[in-house]
Amino acid sequence: MNQDEHRVLQPSANRSWLKRLLWLFAIIAIGLAWYLARNPDSQLLTTTSIAGFFHKQPGNRQEPESGPKSKHGKMPDMPIPVAVAKATQGDFPIYLNGLGSVIALRTVTVHTRVDGELKRVAFTEGQMIHEGDLLAEIDPRPFQVQLHQAEGQLLRDEALLKNAEIDLVRYKKLLEQDSISAQQTVTQEYLVQQYRGNVEMDRALVDTAKLQLTYAHVTAPVTGRVGIRLVDQGNIIHAADANGLVVITQIQPIAVVFTLPEDEVPAVMKRWRSGEEIAVEAYDRAGKNKLATGHLLAVDNQIDATTGTVKLKAQFANDDFRLFSNQFVNVRMKLDTLIAATIAPIAAIQHGSIGAFVYVVRDDNTVTVRPVKQGPSEGEKTAILEGLAPNETMVVDGVDKLREGTKVEVIQPGVRKPQEKAADTQAPTNPATPQAPASGKPLDNSDGTHAPDSGKRQHWRKGTGL
Repeated sequence: MNQDEHRVLQPSANRSWLKRLLWLFAIIAIGLAWYLARNPDSQLLTTTSIAGFFHKQPGNRQEPESGPKSKHGKMPDMPIPVAVAKATQGDFPIYLNGLGSVIALRTVTVHTRVDGELKRVAFTEGQMIHEGDLLAEIDPRPFQVQLHQAEGQLLRDEALLKNAEIDLVRYKKLLEQDSISAQQTVTQEYLVQQYRGNVEMDRALVDTAKLQLTYAHVTAPVTGRVGIRLVDQGNIIHAADANGLVVITQIQPIAVVFTLPEDEVPAVMKRWRSGEEIAVEAYDRAGKNKLATGHLLAVDNQIDATTGTVKLKAQFANDDFRLFSNQFVNVRMKLDTLIAATIAPIAAIQHGSIGAFVYVVRDDNTVTVRPVKQGPSEGEKTAILEGLAPNETMVVDGVDKLREGTKVEVIQPGVRKPQEKAADTQAPTNPATPQAPASGKPLDNSDGTHAPDSGKRQHWRKGTGL
């Protein structure tokens, strides 16, 4: 290649690199414009960054940062805001919680004891009945006929017995006169005994017929509530029917069977052997509404090895019918009461390598770690057996950054910090009214933004002041 050709190609190559560089700047500008359009909040940051870049160039003086600094250049330790509560003193009840199911003290499926046609149903489904009330009637006519037959046979045998007894008296007189043989008199005596046996059998048959006639009237064996009718009027029913006529459940009083962990058995049995009545409360499935209050009735004689629990039965009067058979309930049994116990919020109890502890706030607004021995809990309160005295102040919120001797600032509920109050006073009183900018330029637009300068190219997007 000669020198002239080299001179021709060199300007062409320079122009090619220049075009590539311009295209690169154009792509960067387009990307920056797209980014600013999608993220309007970052435009101020971008402008500030560019200004800062030029500001930090050599020859530009940098202003020192304002704010309090320590001698090592670090911010001084600030008190940590915390919420506190005071320990109280009072009687603290000890409750054992369990899950249980309501069961009726007696559940009876009423069956007929004789066969026949169901003539009448004398109860209403869901009705409360008492022991001895009429429930149903079975056709009594077959049993009345049997009764008449038994009574007639009894009369006949009684007549035969009476005649045999008269003959026996006569035979004894004739035997004294030596007019008949002794064998005939003995035979007559045994004939009288035979008739007496027949009369007793007839009387039993009469009683049986009367009993069968009584069974034709089905009565309630217990007091309770009847369920849904299982047989309709007009059906032929039998004593061997599996379903019966109706089911009666006794719901006043009613019982609840519940379970407790086997670890609670010694304390329960100690209280049970004292002879004092142990109060039991039944709550709904959510554990919020109390349904009834009763007392412990019985404790099972063995622990279920599969679940590690023991069964207990409590009895409730159920005067307001709030307990229903097979209903699920939460059970709270009051086992004992701690007298004059130190009570603290559960939120104040922390757990670590030293066990349970609390952060106690001292008079100089510093905290100290205090190991405690926690007792039973109820709701959001717990009893402290050791390590804490009444009226001591504990931290209940904001313990994440606390250490031994940390300075704290007690924040009362509902009281705002001074920084928040200062921020409120600096804020505009009417945000809806646009404020004049620091530059002194007028607000030309209806939404409170500057109108774009007429001599500059700007991207104007509705709703922003860019």
